[in-house]
Amino acid sequence: MVNPIFTNRRAVRSFKKEAVAEQDIQNMIAAFQTSSCGMHQADVMNLVVVKDESLRAKIEQATSNSCYGAPVLFILNTKKESEFGERDASVAAENIMLEATDLGLGSVYIMGGAERLNDFAELQKELGIDPAFQTTVIVAVGKTAEEPEATDRSKRYQVTIF
Repeated sequence: MVNPIFTNRRAVRSFKKEAVAEQDIQNMIAAFQTSSCGMHQADVMNLVVVKDESLRAKIEQATSNSCYGAPVLFILNTKKESEFGERDASVAAENIMLEATDLGLGSVYIMGGAERLNDFAELQKELGIDPAFQTTVIVAVGKTAEEPEATDRSKRYQVTIF
């Protein structure tokens, strides 16, 4: 039987306005820190955590409301010339989302909004993102306002075993 953390994780697109507990945020940061990285190149990725409501509003505007009003955003940035950065960010995002699930929180992986955020140099600067980096993934996290429908994902992809 697969660990329920995997089967319980869902893409959540409706969040309550409630703040996420500081200890929960710290736990998700710890999960981010444990993610693997290609060729042990840990300097190709960094994380910006945004709890500030006015800053989140600017991000929502820049990304065409793609963060669904979540009370905390985990913005994963990678060096522009990194060979592994995008993959590393995806692995790290999954760690954050699985930890969120374990904490009873909802999350969603955002790529389109992350790309749009890169078009706003002043906002990137305000977020402290080095110009040598680009936003690769945003993980929106919060208490779920509306539970997504549970679906059987046990046979979603083709598997070949030799």
